[in-house]
Amino acid sequence: MHELILLRHAEALPPTAGDGDRDRALSARGEQEARAAGRWLAAHGVRPDRVLCSPAQRARHTAELAVQAFAPVAAIGLAEEIYDATPGELLALLDQHADARCVLLVGHNPGIERLVALLVEGRSDEFRGMPPAGLAVLHLQGVLEPGNARLDAFWSP
Repeated sequence: MHELILLRHAEALPPTAGDGDRDRALSARGEQEARAAGRWLAAHGVRPDRVLCSPAQRARHTAELAVQAFAPVAAIGLAEEIYDATPGELLALLDQHADARCVLLVGHNPGIERLVALLVEGRSDEFRGMPPAGLAVLHLQGVLEPGNARLDAFWSP
């Protein structure tokens, strides 16, 4: 893997009575944010050949809307371990996809923001925040391990 794109799900509606956290939908603003993230990636020539996504509804919808900016649309693979993941769990998942040129991972905080810090700074306690629909484009300098990535771009709506 040469490039890794980490995308936090877009703005979601608050939980409603009877629905679990995984069932939260995107707000109208969140839908716009997800589309904008995809357009930004496409405009900057960043094209994932593999998409890994949390099974939570808000993450799935974010991924679906974002990848519409690419032609052909990349298939989205759901990965249960992304939901509520630690940086170490996300690294283990990404290790299984080392054969991909560019991976887009769509997930949740604090896992996403801590993974950015771990890969760039070498420590996951140095995270600075990842807003809804925020994305980080990382260039991997060799193997996927702490401190071995360069932050090429950070964008948020």
